[in-house]
Amino acid sequence: MNEPGLDYHAVFQDLPAGVALLTPDLVYADVNEAYLSLSGRTRSQLIGRFLFDVFPDNPGDPAATGMRNLYASLRRVATTGERDTMALQRYDVEDPERPGVWQERYWSPVNVPVLAPNGSVALLLHRVEEVTELIRARGGRSGGDRARVLEAELYTRARELQEVNERLRKAHAREREVALHLQEAMLPAPRPLGHHHTAVRYRPAKGALNVCGDWYDLVDLPGNGRTAVAVGDVVGHGLRAAGVMGQLRSALSAASRVAAGPAQALEVLGLYARSVDNAESTTAASVFVDWNAHTLTYSSAGHPPPALCDPEGTVTFLDQATDPPLGARPEHVPRPQAQTAFTDGCVLVLYTDGLVERRHEDIDTGLARLADSIARHRTADPDTLADALLTDLIPPAGLTDDTALIVMRL
Repeated sequence: MNEPGLDYHAVFQDLPAGVALLTPDLVYADVNEAYLSLSGRTRSQLIGRFLFDVFPDNPGDPAATGMRNLYASLRRVATTGERDTMALQRYDVEDPERPGVWQERYWSPVNVPVLAPNGSVALLLHRVEEVTELIRARGGRSGGDRARVLEAELYTRARELQEVNERLRKAHAREREVALHLQEAMLPAPRPLGHHHTAVRYRPAKGALNVCGDWYDLVDLPGNGRTAVAVGDVVGHGLRAAGVMGQLRSALSAASRVAAGPAQALEVLGLYARSVDNAESTTAASVFVDWNAHTLTYSSAGHPPPALCDPEGTVTFLDQATDPPLGARPEHVPRPQAQTAFTDGCVLVLYTDGLVERRHEDIDTGLARLADSIARHRTADPDTLADALLTDLIPPAGLTDDTALIVMRL
């Protein structure tokens, strides 16, 4: 909250630590006096220039990694919207008074996102403290040889830690990519359901975590004029969650074809889930659509309620048959189900919690946001409506959890 009469620019300039504000493209937007002093550069030599045009790696040191490490950290902050504290870095700086002469320098950087009101990353705050003199001072004391050995070991270990972290991030990114391809292969391709128009969407989380556990399914049931639609969410992420997702989606799809209703299908799924490692606490919602009777029969295993919007724009959440997630009860208990009527022109929306849940926000706020978006776009075709829901509900900074969505015109 801005206090009247408080000059934040003056506060920024007087900060004792060196601080630079960078655009997401890593161009200098502002720097404080301490940063100018540390860098040995003037404001005109920095503002409007690309960071690594001003401070490249020492060309005389083929092992230099300062620029690469700093670039990776800043891009990570710009992409994830989360701060990143870097390990101790050696990053030599060219002497501004003697071109071609490089000074050995050691730094402790922290990079922090500055968010816009809409949640997107507007600027990057790069705070840096120089520790070169500390290392030199320790090396000059009594027992300086031992101190220099310890300082060298500390720096080596910090550098190794940085490289290990980078390898872990790359390995996690590879696992995420494989898991996404696996999930895409296991989710059913969109196909016509008789004459009824349906749209499906899957959106992975922006970061490396919390992806590949959500699914959707659509099944034309045996007999005349019934369709089963379902969504589910496996706890966990990565390849393991994708594998569990594939097993549970297939099991529910098969159970729906022979079950009397969605409650029985979820009962079968719950019994099967007990034999699948890491399937506990999975949530799922299933709706059987009877086109001839114009009824929806539904059941939920700890999942956010499906939404039904009538042609006038009234949204009702189907929350009268909610039970705990799969595997939550030690004993088998029949699951509840409920039924409601619909009229031609209604819209049915099933989704996973990534669409409506936000950190530090009550779930009712997210559900209200969903209901408002459905009502406003209810006359659009399912594909347009699905895209509109994602546009309205996905934060500018991106999803923190993956999201599956089904939009069906009744």
